[in-house]
Amino acid sequence: MAVAKKITINDVALAAGVSVSTVSLVLSGKGRISPATGQRVNEAVEQLGFVRNRQASALRGGQSGVIGLIVRDLTSPFYAELTAGLTEALEAQGRMVFLLHGGREPDQLLSRLDMLLNQGVDGVIVAGASGVGSELCERAAEKGVPLVFASRASYLDEADTLRPDNMQAAQMLTEHLIRRGHQRIAWLGGKSSSLTRAERVGGYCATLIKYGLPFHSEWVVECESSQKKAAEAIGALLRSSPTISAVICYNDVIAMGAWFGLIRVGRQSGEGGVETFFGHQVALGAFADVGENALDDLPIVWATTPAREMGYTLADRIMQRIDNTDVQAGHQIVAARLVTVK
Repeated sequence: MAVAKKITINDVALAAGVSVSTVSLVLSGKGRISPATGQRVNEAVEQLGFVRNRQASALRGGQSGVIGLIVRDLTSPFYAELTAGLTEALEAQGRMVFLLHGGREPDQLLSRLDMLLNQGVDGVIVAGASGVGSELCERAAEKGVPLVFASRASYLDEADTLRPDNMQAAQMLTEHLIRRGHQRIAWLGGKSSSLTRAERVGGYCATLIKYGLPFHSEWVVECESSQKKAAEAIGALLRSSPTISAVICYNDVIAMGAWFGLIRVGRQSGEGGVETFFGHQVALGAFADVGENALDDLPIVWATTPAREMGYTLADRIMQRIDNTDVQAGHQIVAARLVTVK
């Protein structure tokens, strides 16, 4: 059986009628090449089916076209959505994403970064890196590789970071409920060890204080992300404090469980206001990481920071850093949007 000949850069140069160095410049995106020449080279590449050796290109000092992505927790809906948006945006620009699962141990993140740096990637994105941000930055800087972080909370002061504004989201959600007439607002969900939860609870408490409303520590209830646990927790909360008229839920899973819990105890979720509370309604507010079209069709007020859209922004940021090494690292904070589902 005949073996197909491997197409080389020399074949592309011959077909396009240019030098090998010109083909190399077109493929790397460097140098001043006329549009007509660039078009001839690209047409020859397509016609011949030339496959660029990205690793060899990187060793010669050009761009590999590969972006490294380390995700600390691939099971997290937030990071899964962010990865989908990031990959979609980078692939649309002709880039390939090299995805690695970072794990929860600092040594695992560091070894994953070393692996990517040794592969000659153009840039690296780390999604979730609490506690080892400075070490990761130092290693990337030694190799001259741009490094950008995506996080759910503000734990990285020294790095180029994109994150949601958790406090702003909680303030906006709490204020909305207050303006709807609710004065006894509780919190449900999340663990005290979570920095994301701490920022959200901080925004919730600050807004209650701003409006001179009561804050009770027993109204801030921890709960794992389980519909069953949330349903049980909101039932216990309302039995102990029946005058509560609104509950802010840590995430969409807690919100769904709380909604079922309200039905179980004979309360109807809604935004009817305090005058209808004693007979029927308790308003629910919650945080979500998806866009408006993907929200559950329940009578809940959402503060949403779509993680997929953050992925698009993250792709733009890493490309800015790759294309312009003088771009300074900085924090980009993404504000939440309020969505009311009726």
